[in-house]
Amino acid sequence: MKLSARHRQMILDQAAAAYPAECCGLLVGNRNAADDWTVTRVVPAANVAAPEPGHTIRDRFEVDPQTRFDLERELRGQRDAVIGHYHSHPDHPAEPSATDLAKAFEPSLIWIIAGVSAGEATGLAAFRLAGDAFEPLALEIQDEE
Repeated sequence: MKLSARHRQMILDQAAAAYPAECCGLLVGNRNAADDWTVTRVVPAANVAAPEPGHTIRDRFEVDPQTRFDLERELRGQRDAVIGHYHSHPDHPAEPSATDLAKAFEPSLIWIIAGVSAGEATGLAAFRLAGDAFEPLALEIQDEE
């Protein structure tokens, strides 16, 4: 999976800014015949997940459906498409949680997760759903050309 350094930084900045809540957004890009994914655009979205009972912050994520709908409409007929989404894990590592697995329902989408510790983004990791589990994807950060 290829991600530009600029897009990586956008996700990390959003993750840090949203702390202690989770941020989220969509990944636009394409996939070639060798199953290599390339992100060409990062689209931040509002996290519309309601806080869990007894919590005051959003510690789950749900991408604003209107953002996704508008983006899907915009991309109609283009080579690029929504290929995944990203979200942050405040005070947790950049790896899928049991909640992520329980809520995953689109196996074709890529997941990028940003770890955040005490308000500072600590890293990114990419995954895709494979049956009943997530499998890691190699994340190649590319310099801008």
